[in-house]
Amino acid sequence: LFLDRNDAAELPIKFIPQYAGFYHCQILLKSSCDVRVYEIECVVNTDHAEAELEFLTPAYQAVIQDIPISNMSSQDWKLEAILEGQGFYGPPRINVGLGETALYPLMFKPVAEC
Repeated sequence: LFLDRNDAAELPIKFIPQYAGFYHCQILLKSSCDVRVYEIECVVNTDHAEAELEFLTPAYQAVIQDIPISNMSSQDWKLEAILEGQGFYGPPRINVGLGETALYPLMFKPVAEC
């Protein structure tokens, strides 16, 4: 049995998620001679967000801010951190398991008043 474009049918789907996360559904199509199940998986991320941190500490003393990183995807994350700017320190890598929230410890230790 060969199908051409005339044998195709469109199935429009509208998906409007309210929250970020992992969404899974099944679509069951039945006819008198056929049964088909389609599985659809969607990962919804939040819009690009910017955050600002303000660190206040005396020179030569460190302050640490734990930054939460939530993994709402369907797989573990192995993230690499690239820190720019003098006086900032943190682990070069962090792992966040699926469905977990990990804290990234960002440290600021100024060597002079700035």
